Amino acid sequence: MNKLIKISIWAMIPILMVGCKKDYLETNPSNDVINTLIFTNTTNAKTALEGMYRITFSHAPAVGYGGGSLHADFGQKAYDLVNDLMGNDMVVHSQGYGWFNRDYQYTELLRIQDNSRPHVLWGYYYTLINNANNIIVNIDKADGPAADKESIKGQALAMRAFCYYNLINYFQQTYKGNESNKGVPLYLTPATVGVGRGTVQQVYDAIVADLTAAELLLTGKAAEDKSHIGLRTAQGMRARVALTMEDWVNASKYAALARTGYTPMPTTEYTKGFNSVSNPEWMWGATVIVDQATIFASFFSHIDAQSNGGVSYAGLGGQKKITKDLYDQINAADIRKSLFRTPGTGTSGVPDYCQTKFRLANPSSWAADYLFMRASEMYLIEAEALSRQGNDAGARTALETLVKARFPAYTAAALSGTALRDEILLQRRIELWGEGFSWFDLKRLKVGLNRPTGAGNHGAFNPGQTVLPAGDPLFAWKICQREFNANLAFTPNDQNP
Repeated sequence: MNKLIKISIWAMIPILMVGCKKDYLETNPSNDVINTLIFTNTTNAKTALEGMYRITFSHAPAVGYGGGSLHADFGQKAYDLVNDLMGNDMVVHSQGYGWFNRDYQYTELLRIQDNSRPHVLWGYYYTLINNANNIIVNIDKADGPAADKESIKGQALAMRAFCYYNLINYFQQTYKGNESNKGVPLYLTPATVGVGRGTVQQVYDAIVADLTAAELLLTGKAAEDKSHIGLRTAQGMRARVALTMEDWVNASKYAALARTGYTPMPTTEYTKGFNSVSNPEWMWGATVIVDQATIFASFFSHIDAQSNGGVSYAGLGGQKKITKDLYDQINAADIRKSLFRTPGTGTSGVPDYCQTKFRLANPSSWAADYLFMRASEMYLIEAEALSRQGNDAGARTALETLVKARFPAYTAAALSGTALRDEILLQRRIELWGEGFSWFDLKRLKVGLNRPTGAGNHGAFNPGQTVLPAGDPLFAWKICQREFNANLAFTPNDQNP
């Protein structure tokens, strides 16, 4: 029996909430009782859905994997931060309190004991998957409007796809060229017995199938708010997946669909701190109110050196900075350059090149929303996918629509072919800096790790690795030991090299 997955079934109970309150349901820890009480009707079923979303920004200790009690575990944004720290463009200023430093140095991914990053991340995504599975298999039997059941099921399917997409990218090399390699265990129903790793192709087939079904179910339903997955968000997920699969036609198609109704935010919004779902460009995020904020164990504590008057993990030595290399490639008239501390103006708390893109709206309050998806990503996916199809004109249009909103004098008119594609990828690095894409991009582009070093770049604090070839074993995390201990379908040969 896979005890790891069994824990996640039981753990669904204490994290289910009514609305946005902190009250927890008191129920018997039996899966039959869960189904009887929660899926009696769609009103109650929404409680399960809310509990699933709550995990994305709190990662409560109740999930049973050791997460939540550590100040580097606060749901999805913790792993987004890891992705950027493992890339080329984010620098750790100094030792600080040590959180995330092993991720930056490429040593944490090798740790397989309890409370290691591979262990907690594995548990985070499989807990969400198991909660989604319970919703998917039970919601059709609930009393309530058919449209409500379709919406709930569509959201759960999209969340399951989102989780498997992240898992397969952490625990295996990129999709293209590795389709027959070992993937991750694939559970499409609530599980009590472990299964083997299957293949990368099988995992991606399941992801695409889930998103296809979610798109159909969510069509014509308005998302309750931006903390819920709506049609455009599901289409945005499909665009991300297609980009990774090098399915350029569907990448451009779904990116264009996903950004329907959205335009790049004005510069007045761009400098407000990326902290509110009210931003007109945000497609999906977590609304974090005061009594649900996780204080020091939060994204803003680890990213915003000025939060809480500088008494945050980022303000106490662990500041996150852009590389001089990338900063120098941003035009001086581009609003995005203002989101980093100008060289020569830094202080001990906010050093040169320190990020100011992500800031608490009120430095004394920890209430700030988390960003998971926004329209700029869709413009960039569309531009890259069109370029790879040889449609330079369409790629330039998508790219210029986005970048001109940041830098009005921008033009890509003289660019075509490889030069245009390189420019799109550069603008992707600039626009999405700190939003959780760097490491996955290195993998899918097969460019390896190549961190610039020297003054203003990596090296003042030990980065661990500066150069790794594409496909290096360090581009696939180790699987936690607890899974090997609990899953009888696993053998020692299932561990990544």
